[in-house]
Amino acid sequence: MKDIFLFSNLIYDSHAFVYIFHFCLVALIIVLVAKFATSKMQLVPRGLQNIVEAYLEGVVSMGKDTLGSETLARKYLPLVATIGFVVFFSNAIGIIPGFESPTSTLNLTLTLALVVFVYYNYEGIKKNGFVGYFKHFMGPSKALAPLMFVVEIISHLSRIVSLSFRLFGNIKGDDLFLLVMLTLAPFIAPLPAYALLTLMAVLQSFIFMMLTYVYLAGAVAVEEH
Repeated sequence: MKDIFLFSNLIYDSHAFVYIFHFCLVALIIVLVAKFATSKMQLVPRGLQNIVEAYLEGVVSMGKDTLGSETLARKYLPLVATIGFVVFFSNAIGIIPGFESPTSTLNLTLTLALVVFVYYNYEGIKKNGFVGYFKHFMGPSKALAPLMFVVEIISHLSRIVSLSFRLFGNIKGDDLFLLVMLTLAPFIAPLPAYALLTLMAVLQSFIFMMLTYVYLAGAVAVEEH
């Protein structure tokens, strides 16, 4: 029923096309935001430059609190900030009638979760060595090492499910909620819902970025655990 509200169906009526169309639209928005924010750089930032710089400073501050090092926070800034942009704009575009959130499908959320999973494990192995990194999975007790290793492997694999399904479930639910509101009262009732869904778009972006930093902290700071 939601397909009635999608402008992309005027071009081609296909679920795969709907996802690709909206993801490409999100990518275009991000590129335009980056271009306009950096086109006329000023010492005292204004407008879009000010907003983007405030966002990046917030992401660095989040990483510093999580990793305990501003150097590491800035090292992982490109990954985490880009994920934040992708998740936020993917969430927010679905609030506009006629568009669908790319994050309301597992295609994007699972891809982002796999990127985070592969990257933080790569960073952990790179810093601590293959043996040193996976040795951490065995815990402090030699007697329980085999059991702890299996538990840790399952725990790490479950992060893929947790990251992808949490975001997918929340945004899918938001889209269905908005659809019901637009169907019942298209002019008045959805107005409070827009504010709530915008807040949820920001919150889900924050959670995804924070968890990314947390997983990176656990991977690169093995010796501290």
